[in-house]
Amino acid sequence: MNFFIDNWMLISVAVMSGAMLLWPAVRGSTLSGLNANAAVQLINRERAMVVDVGEADEFAAGHIVGARNVPVGQLEARLPEVARNKAVPLLLVCANGSRAQRALAVAKKLGYDKAQVLAGGLKAWKDANLPVEKA
Repeated sequence: MNFFIDNWMLISVAVMSGAMLLWPAVRGSTLSGLNANAAVQLINRERAMVVDVGEADEFAAGHIVGARNVPVGQLEARLPEVARNKAVPLLLVCANGSRAQRALAVAKKLGYDKAQVLAGGLKAWKDANLPVEKA
């Protein structure tokens, strides 16, 4: 017991270091959606359609190759004409993933059961050094 009393500062530093090492794993598990590598596999293996739910100016500044732009405000009206086949997986993307999460609820309501979100959005895609095109 004297060891803990005499070395309380070292023990607290060790505990804090361990907590800081575990934080990225804990934080990553709370993010919902696919990471960039899983998204690439979904696109390549299952022919997922990429729908960018950002605004037109954001889409023009840069988007995933082959993505279609349907702003989140117009999603309910335009998604059925852009993605006619509801059996094909949808990958919803925005700048950082927050609008895509809202769009996911709309897509599920419209019957797109295979809709998923790119966790971290276009920023995560760029961070993984994956290709982006500009309109």
